[in-house]
Amino acid sequence: MGEAQTGWMFDVFLSFRTEDTGKNFTDHLYTALDQKGIVTFRHDALERGKPISTEILKTIRESRFSIVVFSRSYACSNRCLDELVGILECMKSKGQTVFPVFYDVDPSDVRKQKGCFEKALCEHVQFMDKVESWRAALKEAANLSGWDLKNKFESKVIQEIAERIFNQLSQEVSSALTDLVGIDSLVKEMNMYLDTGVDDVRITGIYGDKGIGKTTIAQAVFDSLSVRFDGSSFLANIKEVSEKQGLVPLQEQLISEILMARNMKIRNVHRGVNTIRNSLCHKKILLVLDGVDRLEQLENLAGNRNWFGAGSRIIITTRDENLLIRYGVDRKYRAAELNHDDALRLFCSKAFKQGHPPEDYAGLCNLVLDHAKGVPSALEALGSFLFGRSLPEWQGAVDRLAQVPCTWDYLK
Repeated sequence: MGEAQTGWMFDVFLSFRTEDTGKNFTDHLYTALDQKGIVTFRHDALERGKPISTEILKTIRESRFSIVVFSRSYACSNRCLDELVGILECMKSKGQTVFPVFYDVDPSDVRKQKGCFEKALCEHVQFMDKVESWRAALKEAANLSGWDLKNKFESKVIQEIAERIFNQLSQEVSSALTDLVGIDSLVKEMNMYLDTGVDDVRITGIYGDKGIGKTTIAQAVFDSLSVRFDGSSFLANIKEVSEKQGLVPLQEQLISEILMARNMKIRNVHRGVNTIRNSLCHKKILLVLDGVDRLEQLENLAGNRNWFGAGSRIIITTRDENLLIRYGVDRKYRAAELNHDDALRLFCSKAFKQGHPPEDYAGLCNLVLDHAKGVPSALEALGSFLFGRSLPEWQGAVDRLAQVPCTWDYLK
């Protein structure tokens, strides 16, 4: 899908021993997850004995789920064991869900470090300072609910895992829609228009001022509908990206995400147009073109309806309503400022982590709302800035707000 469905960088992090399962079970699992639009990270094979990198640890922290595939030589790798420690730390600190999979090993051997696991740990002489933490991690992970492949068909287990992750992600996306303060009705309206069995190609536009929530609306619709398409792509910040890099990288991203093809290279914009048209004309796709400001961008990324297969949907966000008219969208929606009640709820969700202000802060909240003028990004920025601050600090911030026309930049 190009972007994780839950707001994390990745939906799933796979921890596995390349030599054991990298070309069979884990590869097939990765494919099953990928086919369901689940954004999954798997590392390339690393040199034997090479320590875990800070990039891998960062990726673990940015993943909603981790799947740990325990195999016979998993504990032979200090990198795998370090990954496991990092994964369990994220489970405790960030609420990451962890699923163990036992491939050709007994869960009891992992839990109690017997057999091949005992032998492997004894051979880590140069890492004796880590062995105890590794043992504790193995025991803890083996006690989690997961899958034991003993006497089971691999293909069936893989499908069970993919369905479990997919269903949980779908529930979280649905739950997230209820938290879209002030724009939930617009998201539902767009979903009803776009999520239909009609096989025409529909193009919709969302327009409005900067910071008003156009991208948030498009992302919510994208997250809730993308699993219903053959492929999907969310091209963010098109104006900024095209000014710095041109349109070719955006064309490459579009094709790569929808076709799930890696290292897609396009020589020039004209070639990109032909590739998009020829490769996607029979696919039902969902495409978001975010932050568009020129007709040229639309013409070279989604030039004509016949570029895409029956049932495809295209969503465009822009500040320029006239651009949507010139392009010929089927329907356009205006992202408007929030009313007072919705603005208060959004601001308080950031400033107090609840939907209403404490009594002592009510007057100051109204002054902040007057300054933010219903702009969601301003409300979120101000709320996040004021979170956890004392009443005198709030008063000082509100006093400064009254002295400047800018909503929040000076607070940084």
